[in-house]
Amino acid sequence: MDISIIFRIAAVGILVAVLNQILQRAGREEQAMLTTLAGLVVVLFWVIQYIGKLFETMETMFRF
Repeated sequence: MDISIIFRIAAVGILVAVLNQILQRAGREEQAMLTTLAGLVVVLFWVIQYIGKLFETMETMFRF
């Protein structure tokens, strides 16, 4: 596993947090929520790939 995924997730989190605060202060709560949801979906797509690799590795490890 590469450590760069952790930095990418952190960067997306910081970016989403800043955008969320800016949009909320501008009175656009709906768009702030959509921005947060979009960030969450992006990170979940990245993490799901690694979880899939983990299950494949475990399957090959415990195969008899």
